[in-house]
Formats: sequence, structure tokens, C-alpha cells
Amino acid sequence: MLLTTKFLRPTSDQRAVRRERLSSMLEPHSPKRLNLVIAPAGFGKTTLVAQWCARTRFPTAWLSLDEHDDEPRRFWQYVIGAFEYSGLDGLEDCRKQLNHDSDDAATGAITGLLNVLSADGSPWNLVLDDFHLVRDERILRDFAYFIDYLPPEITVTLASRTEPALPLARWRVRRWIEDIHPGLLAFSEDECRRFFHDTMGIDLSNAEVHSICRRTEGWVAAMQLTALSGSGRITDINPSSHHEAVNPHQLEIDERHISDYVLAEVLEQQPAEVARFLLDTACCPRLCASLCDAIRGQQDSQQKLEQLLSQNLFLIPLDNHDGWFRYHDLFRDALLQRIRHSEPDRARALWRKTVDWLLDHGHVQEGITQIVHQRDWDWLATVLAEHGNNLIHGGYHLPVLDWIESLPDHLVQDSPQLQMLRIWGLFFANRLDALDPLLSALEDLLDRRVADSHPDAEGALGLQSEISLIRSYLARTRSDDKSASDLTKQVLKDIDHTKIPLKSVTYYGLGLDYYGEGLLADAEDALQSAVRYGQVERKPSTVLSSGGLLAWILYTRGDIDLALETCMEIRSWVDKHYSDPSQPRLISCWQNSALTEIYRERNQPQLAATHLAPLLEHVNRGTEPGQHVIIQHVRGHLAFSEGRLQDAIEVLEDAAQVGRRRRDHIVFEPPASSALLARCYLATGHPEKAQACLGSPDDRQFTNPLNREQNLISIARVLVAQKCPDKAQEILGKMLPAAERNAHNRHLVEILLVYGEALDLQGRHQEATKTLNRAVLKASEAGFLRLFAEESPRLRELVQALPMLAGLGRWNQTLRDMLSQQATVLADATGAGSSPVQPPPSGTPLQEPLSQREMEVLALINEGHANKDIAIRMDVAPATVKAHIRNLYGKLGVGRRTEALAKARDLGLLKL
Repeated sequence: MLLTTKFLRPTSDQRAVRRERLSSMLEPHSPKRLNLVIAPAGFGKTTLVAQWCARTRFPTAWLSLDEHDDEPRRFWQYVIGAFEYSGLDGLEDCRKQLNHDSDDAATGAITGLLNVLSADGSPWNLVLDDFHLVRDERILRDFAYFIDYLPPEITVTLASRTEPALPLARWRVRRWIEDIHPGLLAFSEDECRRFFHDTMGIDLSNAEVHSICRRTEGWVAAMQLTALSGSGRITDINPSSHHEAVNPHQLEIDERHISDYVLAEVLEQQPAEVARFLLDTACCPRLCASLCDAIRGQQDSQQKLEQLLSQNLFLIPLDNHDGWFRYHDLFRDALLQRIRHSEPDRARALWRKTVDWLLDHGHVQEGITQIVHQRDWDWLATVLAEHGNNLIHGGYHLPVLDWIESLPDHLVQDSPQLQMLRIWGLFFANRLDALDPLLSALEDLLDRRVADSHPDAEGALGLQSEISLIRSYLARTRSDDKSASDLTKQVLKDIDHTKIPLKSVTYYGLGLDYYGEGLLADAEDALQSAVRYGQVERKPSTVLSSGGLLAWILYTRGDIDLALETCMEIRSWVDKHYSDPSQPRLISCWQNSALTEIYRERNQPQLAATHLAPLLEHVNRGTEPGQHVIIQHVRGHLAFSEGRLQDAIEVLEDAAQVGRRRRDHIVFEPPASSALLARCYLATGHPEKAQACLGSPDDRQFTNPLNREQNLISIARVLVAQKCPDKAQEILGKMLPAAERNAHNRHLVEILLVYGEALDLQGRHQEATKTLNRAVLKASEAGFLRLFAEESPRLRELVQALPMLAGLGRWNQTLRDMLSQQATVLADATGAGSSPVQPPPSGTPLQEPLSQREMEVLALINEGHANKDIAIRMDVAPATVKAHIRNLYGKLGVGRRTEALAKARDLGLLKL
């Protein structure tokens, strides 16, 4: 006799979260034959399938399997019984066939079942829940036969904790399978919110939902246990209910209940060798075969990991080739709790082996994190002294600072290496004001050690070179170029006598010096050395920064293809040697900015924006002021190229302001954002504003010749716009020889273009054509494109009319097409790209009307948003928002928000 309750489909809870996207994936369609819903315990497999069955219009046979069904005759008896229970007629012969005592009894019964289903012609669904309990090879072989010969109207759904040993690859090729894996079953944050509110009757804040969803990783069983353990009282969804609600602020993840669930439902159900592997490897934050072999003293870990993965035992792959994994956090916590309680000495030994392996195999940050969790301060001090320098120069200066701060004071005070690490960390964090007293204190300590013949006196001499290098960078912030250069060159002389790897950082500083002097060839040589030594010294951050500045220079010189190749080669090296999936991708301001400029100039704005995007997060969070200026400069340049002139003006104003205000904290002179800002004002028809932000031609505000050239070219543009071509020619004529001599080829093309426009304005058309031809020829050699589209409409027309541009060649055709498309973009671009804010009503009694951006800020203030939120919504820096608000207050004649809103309503700028 069959147990009919096994045929009962679980009732779908009306309060359960509806997962329409997943349910739609289960729907029948040709040529699909099989739904595979595979996930560990507690991921909602049964609930999902039951919800789908409740809504499907087709008849469904449901079978809940148990451990007794792993026998061929019994299994097929229940499959046939499920169909009979659900109303399929004509199965008597199939049942009789199973009563025969022969090897092919199951085959005969399966064939009969297939024939009955085919004759019935109805689109049946068969659901087999807990299919992971089926392990008998005979059942699996016969089930494969059953799927192979299913009538087209039948869909089978398997809910299982593990992927069954069926010919799935062959079926997937035939598109017979719909896979729903744990990643799809995990609840999203919105589903988590609905689960607590609709199913469990608990109202949580967005922050609480986010925290629980992140901690449980969408594991619904863990969320349910969390809700049930909140206080024992759950709100009834029925409005008439008077049940007392759980206080959401008391709701926390109860790891004790989750641990009990994991141990009972998962660990204790495993074979002894699997349970041993799980417990022994729980100390690993991430797992790979080599690590597991090392701590277990075995050589079979890859096989074990693949076994766990196939069984869906909460093992999450971290790559695409089954190399690295991690356990679900709550699953790992339960395992750690068990082994620490039952085998504390073994747990400690396994942990130390894990940390040793991580440190020995280059996963230093992860190893240190484990040491910090155990509060082993002496070990932490030793590891930081050995590895901290590479971590800082690898971009992890902030974690190193935090780790040093966590150490007891006496460990830091007695260690010159740790004090030097603190100084480097503060330097890279741009906390320069704190460095002088720390450097002096360290120098005193080193002098005492040398005088006392301390055993580490040789190391003290090595640290002196690091101190000199830091002081050279500080000299650059004071524009003391001679001291900076002298100190840097002295470090290069002394560096071979020390064991401290400093050459890459020193050559990077030398490259900055040469770049600041406009000596691009010398800068290239120094930066190439910085890249080479950085690779030897394993300093990826220095390699990226040096290579990025090198690419920036190559771009400026007109070697665009070489600049791009340099970026790609360096990126490839960093990704090859420092691709840690647990850490964010290391990026460089110089390199991403160079790539943004390169792709923008090649008229590929989408690619340019892709490389700009990672930098914007640093601007919004706050970054070193020199980097802030660079990022805003290239951001503004991209907006200018795309015709988003108001956006460009905002970010370039911010860049210029930060450059002026924070000059003492910038170790190099950043790009001349004011020169680009002036071009934006010209494009919007405000030459007077352009002139105001540039200063006079004799102004010595720039020490970098490149920046000075850029500023002078913009001054010449303004003079041409003001119909003063002779003055423009005087400025440009003086610049031309130096630009040619120093191979400032981008500037050379711009100089020739503006000079040609000035000549044409004077009626000297033949000379203008000759000059413009020269500019076009130089640009074609370098690969410059976009700079032509950014010039004035008159100049673009002159270039389009050049006979030489009509020649064959891909570059010529690309330039012609681009200029044709550009004909109306910049002319109509004022305010483009801004949000659709209504302009102020005509006749508003303001001496100067509010700009569109100021109107947008006003509307957001009216909605109650703080400055930080306004910056996020407008995708601008907080400083830009403050500037808008200052302008807004000035135009309205008010001093604070309430007054601004009241005045705006009086003027009709806001609705009452």
C-alpha cells in the first residue's frame, strides 16, 4: 500500500513572497523537458515549486521522496501512484508490471507509463521533491530513459540539494533543461523586505533589511529563524488581529538557532570523512585545494571540494574554473562553533596553519585580517614589519594605518619599521600636516640606534633613504623644486647600499619632477624605470601610477597608440600578479584618466566613460586633492566633448577651486582646468567669463610648461572670439617653437588651428589654409580626432573645407564624418545633459536669473535633501553643490535655506 500523503502538494502560504520571475522559468515550453531546482537546505526550493504548481493550469503529479524510496521498485511504484492520485487513468498494467520478479520489470513499467502519457495527450507536470535522496544507479539509469522518451507535452521538475547523476550535459545541449541554481533562489533585498513584512509580519527599516539580507546572503531559512527568534511574537497580517508585534530594533540574527539548524540538517547527515573535511577547513576564509591540502596534511582536497560543490553544501565558487571557493558565512560560523567547542587545540592549530599558508602564498591582507580577529598583536607587529611596505605601495595604506593603530603603543614605539610604515600610510592618505613631527621623531630614534651600535643599525641607515624620499615629496608640495630634485637624486645614489626596495617610488618622483618642468623625454625615461623597478619590487600601485603618467605623457606627445598599449600592458601585469577576488580591483588615477582622455580623443565616449566611472566614486568619497583635480578635469573634458556644457562648467569650476585652495597638499601641478573652463564659457557665448578665469598672458600662475601652454592657447581663443586676431597671433607665435622643440604635439596642433583661424579672420586665407593643412597633417600622424570637433564653429567649417581632407584614408573619412555630425551639437548644447528643470519665469525680479542647475538644487532643497544627498542625485561633488548654494543665496539675497525657500516661493520659482 502506498502512503498517499506523499502525493500531497504542500499548501502555498498566501503570505509567502511571490517570485514571479522564477515561477515563469518553470513554465513548460518546447523543447524543455526538465526543470532542475538545485540548492542547499532552506533555500525555498519546495515553496517555489509549490507556488508555481498552485498557479499552473496544467495537471500536476507531486511526489515527496524520502530515504526509503532509494529502491527501484518502490521508486517507480510511487511515481506511477502520483500520476494515478492526480487523475491519470490507464496505469493498472504499469503497476502489475512492477510486481514481476524480473530485471526488466521497471523498464516495462516505465515504457507503459510513457505510452499512457502519450495517449492521454495532456500537458502533465511531474514534481519530484527531495530528489537528492535518490542515489541508486539503477533508478538513475531508468530515470534517464524516462526523460529521453518523454512525450513533448510532459515537464518534469526535480527539487534537490545536489545535482543528480543524470546525462545533464547531453540534455542541456538539446535545451531540455531549465536550471534554477542557488544564486537565483537567494532572496534579493526587496524579496527579503517582503518576506519579513508579508510572511513574518515584521516591519524593518531599510538599513535592517539590508544588514540581514547581506548577512544571510538571501538564505531564506536563516531569515526565517532570525524572525522566529526575534522575541517569540509575530504580527498577524490580518488587520483585525491583536497580536503584539516584534520590535524590529530587537531583531538580530540568532546564530545559535541557525547553527543548530546547520548541524542537524546538514553536518550530521554527512559521511564521516565529509564532516571531517568541513570542520577542518572551516577556519579558511577562502578555500583552494592547495590551502586545504596544507592544513589537513592530505592530497585529495580538490576532489573533496568538487564533491561538496556537486552536493551544494553551501560552497560558493569564487572563479570560473573551480579554483577558489568560500563557505556561506552562516554555514561556516556554525562549523567553527562546533570545532572550537569540541576540539579547541585542533581548531587553533588549523587556524595558524591557515594564516601561515596565506602569508607564504601572497595573500597577506587576508592573513593579517585573521591575525587581527584573534588579537595576536606580537604576530601582527612582526607581519606588518615584513609585509607592510608592499601593502602600502600596493594601495592598502588605509588598512595598514588601521592595523598599526590597533597595536599596543610600546610595539610601535620600539619599532622604526612600524613608525616608517605609519609615515608612508599617512603620506598616501594625504595627511601631510602630521608628517614633519613624526619624521623628526623617527630620525632621532635612528640616530640613537646608530650611536648605540644597535643590532639593526644597518636597517636604520636604509630607513634614512625612505625619510629623504618622503621629504622630497613634501618639498614638491611647497613648490621647492630644487630641494625635491636634490633629495630624490641623493636617494638614487644611496639606494644601492640599502636593502629597502625604493627605486620604483624614487623614479616615479623623478618622473613627476621632469613632467613638471615640461621635459617629457626625460620624464618618459624616469617613468619607464619606475615601471620596471616596480614590477621587480612587486609594487603594483607604483607600477599603475607610473605607467598611467607615462601614458598621459605619450598621449600629450601624440603617441596615442603607444599610450594605449602601455596602459594595456601594465593592466595585464597587475591583473596577472595581483588578481585577488576577495579584494577590489586596484586602479590608478593617472592610468584611468589617461584612458579616459585617449578614448575621448578617439571619439569613443562610451569607452571613455567606462574608465572614468571608477574614479567618480573617489571624488564623491573624498580623495587626495591632486587626484581630485585630475579626475574632475578629465570628467569635464568628456562632458565638453559630448556637448554637456553646463555639466562641464560645474566640474571644472570645482577642479579649479580645489586646485587653488589645496595647492599646499598637491605634490605636482595638476592640469590647467581653468583653460578648459574658458573654452566652455566660449561655447556658451560668454567670452567675458572665459577671459576672467584665465588671467593675463604674463601671469605666471603655472610652473608646468604644459599647463602654461594650455592656458595661453585658451587666451588666444578668447582673443580670436573677441575679434583681436593680431594679439592672438603674437601669443601663439611665441609658443610655436617651444611646442615643436619639446614635442608637445597635442598643443602644437591646437596652436596651429587657432593660428589658422586668426589668419582667416584677417583675410589671409592662403596662409590660413597652409597653417590648417599643417595642423591636420600633424594630427593625422598622431591620431588626434576629437580636438577638431571641440573648436569654434568657424574653425570647424574651415577645416571641413580643406582640400587635403577630401583625400582617401580612414582617418580623413572619420574626421569628415565626425565634423559633419558635430555641425549643430555644440551650438545647441547650452544646458544639455541637465535634468529637466523648469527655468525661472520670465520677468522674475532678479538682477541675474537662476541657472538650470541652481533651479535643480533649489527644488531638491525644497524636498528636504541634505547637501550630500543632493550631490548624489545630481552626480556631482559635494563642493559643487555648496558652490551652487552660495550662488543661489547670492542671487536671492538670503543667508540660509528657509529664507531661500521663502524668497523663491514669493518670486514664483517654487509652487506653494
